[in-house]
Amino acid sequence: MGNLPVVTTSFVGRSNELVSVERALRDHRLVTLTGSGGVGKSRLALRTAERVQEDYADGVWWADLSHLHDDQLLSTTVCDGVGLLDHSPRRPVAALCEWLSERRLLLVLDCCERLVGPCAQLVAELLLAAPGLTVLATSREPLGAPGEHPMEVPPLSAGDEGDDAVRLFHDRAAAVAPGLRLDAPDSAAAVEEICRRLDGIPLAVELACAQLRGSSAQEITGRLASSMDELTDDTAWPRRHRALRTTIGWSHELCAPLERLLWARLSVFRGVVMVPDAEAVCAGGPLGAEAIAPALERLADQSVLRRTEDGYLMLDTLREYGAMWLAELAEDSLFTDRHARHFAQVAVQAFAGWLGPSQVAWYHRIADTHGDLCAALDHLLAEDPERAMEMAGCAGLFWSCCGHLHQARRYLERVLALPLSAGPHRTRALWALGITLTLQGDHEAARRTGEECHHAARRDADPEAVLLAAHSMSFTYLMMGKPHTAHSVSDHALRHHPCDPADAPSQLRCRVIRLFSLSALGRLDEAYEEATRLQRISLRFGEHWARAYADHQLALIHLLQGRPRHAESHARAMLASKHELHDSLGIALGLDLLAGAIAAQGNGVAAARASGTGHTYWRMIGHPHRGTPELGAIREQWELRARQAAGDSAYERAYRRASADDAERGLAHALERRLP
Repeated sequence: MGNLPVVTTSFVGRSNELVSVERALRDHRLVTLTGSGGVGKSRLALRTAERVQEDYADGVWWADLSHLHDDQLLSTTVCDGVGLLDHSPRRPVAALCEWLSERRLLLVLDCCERLVGPCAQLVAELLLAAPGLTVLATSREPLGAPGEHPMEVPPLSAGDEGDDAVRLFHDRAAAVAPGLRLDAPDSAAAVEEICRRLDGIPLAVELACAQLRGSSAQEITGRLASSMDELTDDTAWPRRHRALRTTIGWSHELCAPLERLLWARLSVFRGVVMVPDAEAVCAGGPLGAEAIAPALERLADQSVLRRTEDGYLMLDTLREYGAMWLAELAEDSLFTDRHARHFAQVAVQAFAGWLGPSQVAWYHRIADTHGDLCAALDHLLAEDPERAMEMAGCAGLFWSCCGHLHQARRYLERVLALPLSAGPHRTRALWALGITLTLQGDHEAARRTGEECHHAARRDADPEAVLLAAHSMSFTYLMMGKPHTAHSVSDHALRHHPCDPADAPSQLRCRVIRLFSLSALGRLDEAYEEATRLQRISLRFGEHWARAYADHQLALIHLLQGRPRHAESHARAMLASKHELHDSLGIALGLDLLAGAIAAQGNGVAAARASGTGHTYWRMIGHPHRGTPELGAIREQWELRARQAAGDSAYERAYRRASADDAERGLAHALERRLP
């Protein structure tokens, strides 16, 4: 189990360091790898994590902190890193402490240098609460936390052909220039000289190696010697830092002018850069949009960027250099603002495209750009509060589904506290906050927010706003165990605003609440008609969210009316849709229904497996009620039936094995076939 990043390049050398770090992890609960930028701290941490995975029963988990510039999102980023999508109103730190308290795992915190103090405080709390936790951190300086064991990461050995820096150069050269021969005496000597001058710093070696596409090793040596000589009297930089600074500067000089400009402008991004985003944010002046894609490829060829599955990623050290040049060009404020406004527009477009065949793609888009969306909101809260409110209301819909409830609540409460005038943006933000609070189980706060949203919607005099408010209030009442009130609110809104879903997508959301309340009230025939009607509407628009909940209710109705095979089919359909949306709450609900359908067919062991996987998802989201209240008693009946079919001991074995397994693997097993 774990979430280690995938790296496509090989790991070279460091055999002694690997042994030392592994030994340190056995003797200390907090080990911090320190050293200058580019020295290879993250790669050493990753390779160590890969080697020690079997030593930790609950896996090795990775949290990348490089995109954080303050501590506001630190604990929620670590929650994401360990797979905790907490749906409770607790502080994220409290949720983390509870989640980790009974687990034995290794947590890697990568790039702590901007948040040394907050990281030290967080790690101290986690280690105190979780005796089975070990932390491996990377930082340019020690965290200063109690019990910390700092280990400085040295450069690769450099100086002769057998050294690690030379091996790294040859390894990367084979990828950069596959047909190039470097074994001739003059070439071998040049490679050794390059590695020696660069003090064996891996990032510097890779940047130099990237120049082999257009230069020989001897030419690289000459240019590098000239560049290094210019800094021999620069005592402001330690020797090791001067070597990296020189190599980055040299790589910068070798880039074409437009590539250097793009490098600087890309520094405003916080995560993976996709080509359309780069074109929207970075184009301007001499850098036309049509030049962006080829320039990105050339920067990747020169190792300034690293290719990923979806786009490009810039290492933090190189991003810092780009940011320095962006400030030198006096464009930092301009492009920070352009970045923020672009991602605000992404959120608005995602909200507008929610009802349609691109719904799943929009959920993935919002999930993949989470860091950039947060950075955009932070900027707009200070520079354009009205735009921030619009953006937060639009993003809140997706964040509540994807498990970012703490971030959604934080940003929505911040924008709603601003002295802004009433209007549709405020109404939408109130709606999004009401949904978030309800999912966290903070029902009284959600009810008050829903009422405020209702009053705001009446002022807006817009059918979509009225349906948004009705959805917020009826959802809260449903989760409070008041299905009659939930039905009354949702039904009244739908009857008085019978508009087309294309004009008011919240009609579908209200239909989902009306459907759930009908089944909770025992009006199963009406619920069946409502579910099939909702399915038809969803299929018409090609959307997945509402259709999944229609499948959920059809599965429940079939199960309650004695048709378990039909129930199983609908439960699997719901799981497939919710998996596509990355909706962990929906997956947990679907697994419970699947377990019930299988139990009703007499297969207690398979039902225990599905229930155990469901338990894993419920633990991940920390949901206190496991769905709507009336499901509790029904779930107990399913479990009793499964236990009777399998026998208590067989049931417990299957359940515990599944609940201890990786959640994704358990879900894949549930989705791929009928459980044996």
